[in-house]
Amino acid sequence: MRSFTYELLPGRVVFGSGTIVRLPVELDVLEASRVVLISDNMAKTDADQIESDLGGRVVGRIGEIEPHVPIEKVEAARRLTDDRQADAVVTIGGGSTTGVGKAIVLEKELSFLAIPTTYAGSEMTPIYGITVGDVKRTGRDPRVKPKTVIYDVDLTLDLPTEVTSGSTMNALAHCVEALYARERSPIVSIMALEGIRALKRGSMVVAGDPGNVDGRSDLLYGAFLAGASLGAVGMAIHHRICHVLGGTFGLAHGDANAVILPHVVAYNREAEPEVMAALADALGVAEPAQGIRELAETLGAPTSLAELGIKEPDLDRATEMIVDGVGYNPRPVEREWIRHLLEDAFAGRPPSAQ
Repeated sequence: MRSFTYELLPGRVVFGSGTIVRLPVELDVLEASRVVLISDNMAKTDADQIESDLGGRVVGRIGEIEPHVPIEKVEAARRLTDDRQADAVVTIGGGSTTGVGKAIVLEKELSFLAIPTTYAGSEMTPIYGITVGDVKRTGRDPRVKPKTVIYDVDLTLDLPTEVTSGSTMNALAHCVEALYARERSPIVSIMALEGIRALKRGSMVVAGDPGNVDGRSDLLYGAFLAGASLGAVGMAIHHRICHVLGGTFGLAHGDANAVILPHVVAYNREAEPEVMAALADALGVAEPAQGIRELAETLGAPTSLAELGIKEPDLDRATEMIVDGVGYNPRPVEREWIRHLLEDAFAGRPPSAQ
C-alpha cells in the first residue's frame, strides 16, 4: 500500500429529508444569535421561511448572488456583517451562495452554517474562489469550511434540469480529480468511488423522473461525498480550466465541468491506468471518458463550449491563462494539448487522448 497522509476536516453534517427544521437547534449548538442570511434567487422562498422562523435572530440578509463571487460583492457582504454585529452566517443555495459565505468568514471570525440546494459540493471543502476583475483566484484555508452543513433532500426535488445537470457533473468532477490528486489516499478514493456510484445511480433515475426522492437522495449523497473527497486533497488541471472559463469568460461552473471533464479524463487515462479502471467500474462502462460524456448527454448537460457562448478567438487567451497558472496534473500539461482540448471542446467533438 502506498504511504499517505489523511487529514480529517472538522465539521458536522445533518443529512436527510425535512432536515431544515433542525436549523434553530443547529444554530444553538453553534451559539449563534445574530445571523446574516444569504440566499440566491432559486432558494428565496425557503430563505423567506427561514427568516420568518428565526425571527429577530436574523439581523441581515443578502439576496443578490452573482456567479464566481466578485470581490465587490464580497466587500459589501463583509461590511454588512460588521454593521449588524453578526456572529454567524447562514447560506442557502448553490455553490456561489456558499462561496459568498466562505469569502466572509475568510476574514471574519463568525460561525458558518451552509444549506446546499444543488450538487456543487463547495460546502464540504476548505477551497474558496473570489473573482477580481475578470480573473478568478482560488485558495485553500480551513477557516472557510462551514462548521455545520444541513442537507435536505426535499429542497432539491424541483431543481431545474439545467442546474441538476451542471451541478451533478461538477460533483462528478470532484470525485474524479480526487482519485488522481497528488494528495490522494485510499480513504479518499473509497469516498470518491462511492460518490461516483451514487451520482451515476441518481442521474439515471432523475433523468427520467426529476422529482424522484430516491434519485435526488442519491445525487445529494454523491455530492456530499464528492465535496468531502476534493476537500481532503487538491485539484488538478480540470478545475484550472473550468475556473478560467468561468471567471474570465462567464461560463456557469457546472456547464464548464460537463463539457471539459471527458476531455481531461481521456488525456490522463494512460498516466493513471489503475485509477481509470476503477473509475470505469464505478460508472459501469468500458471507457471512462466516453462514459462521462454519455452521462452528461443523459442529463441534458451541454457538450460543447460553442453552445455556452465561447467564441473561437477566445480559445487563444484561455489557453495562455490556463497554462500560466497550471499546477499539478498526473500527466504533464503542454500548451499544445490545452489548445487542442479547447478546440475539441469548442466543437463538441468526442474526447480523445491526443
